[in-house]
Amino acid sequence: MAFPPHVVEDCMGLLKLLSDGTVLRSNINFQEQPQPTQHDNLVQFKDFVFLKKFNLHLRFYKPKFEDNDDDDNENNNKKLLPVVMFLHGGGFCFGSRAWPHMHSCCVRLATSLRAAVVAPDYRLAPEHRLPAAVDDGVEAVRWLQRQKGHHGGDEWVTRGVDFDRVFILGDSSGGNIAHHLAVQLGPGSREMDPVRVRGYVLLGPFFGGVVRTRSEVGPPEQMLTLELLDRFWRLSIPIGETRDHPLANPFGPNSPNLGHVKLDPILVIVGGNELLKDRAADYATRLREQGKNIEYVEFEGKEHGFLTHDSHSEAAEELVQIIKRFMLENSN
Repeated sequence: MAFPPHVVEDCMGLLKLLSDGTVLRSNINFQEQPQPTQHDNLVQFKDFVFLKKFNLHLRFYKPKFEDNDDDDNENNNKKLLPVVMFLHGGGFCFGSRAWPHMHSCCVRLATSLRAAVVAPDYRLAPEHRLPAAVDDGVEAVRWLQRQKGHHGGDEWVTRGVDFDRVFILGDSSGGNIAHHLAVQLGPGSREMDPVRVRGYVLLGPFFGGVVRTRSEVGPPEQMLTLELLDRFWRLSIPIGETRDHPLANPFGPNSPNLGHVKLDPILVIVGGNELLKDRAADYATRLREQGKNIEYVEFEGKEHGFLTHDSHSEAAEELVQIIKRFMLENSN
């Protein structure tokens, strides 16, 4: 007698994985939830398909106060906009460039950093388990390469933009992706020429591991619990694997040895009350001990996602200034 499929994973009622592999997602339209977006009048943005095979889109933002005169004059390179690639969070299971708080964050980054911001979507788990999201991050960088290459990029995208100064910023699961891009692309991202990645910013990166950290077993956050983190991992890592899988744990038993891997500068930023704080701190400590150029900043009392949840708070302003300084220090 065949039994009907039953729910094996229920993620906040918004995503259910059934025993036969069926995935049920809520039909809630997050794009229509009211969310004030400041400074929309200071940026222009357009959506593009960057990976037709999976119908993946990205949103490209440019501040309106950019100076496009003499774009090709080498003496005016300082007027060109650096590029910030923003990789959203969501436990690899949720998220979109079009979600209001993601959009608001990108607007804030574009205006405050005076940068072009590119925000790609990526395939979500459990329909597309890792490494799908990492692969899509690589393809988003390749899209930038095609814009500046000899394959007929979009003139609006390339005008006034410096593809020699690209920074990859990832929030939560996006921070995990940013780490793997740093390892895959290597210093200077030579295979992406003329695109040159100068550095990576990891905001509360979503790393895991079988052995618990002190912060993980500490008090839960307002919007995040250890149970939810574990569920995200069960839904996103390859079936049958553990949280020590190399895509979850950069220092797991089967993870590549990063000691001999050259990396571009990395800035790690985490809230002092995050469940993921200890993993971020350990990540920075280990890479620093291996001689990597890495900086660690901790925001006392802040929880996971404090930039994207309120990108116009005082803490967000301080965070943006830290990112701006990091970009300036690594632009030469």
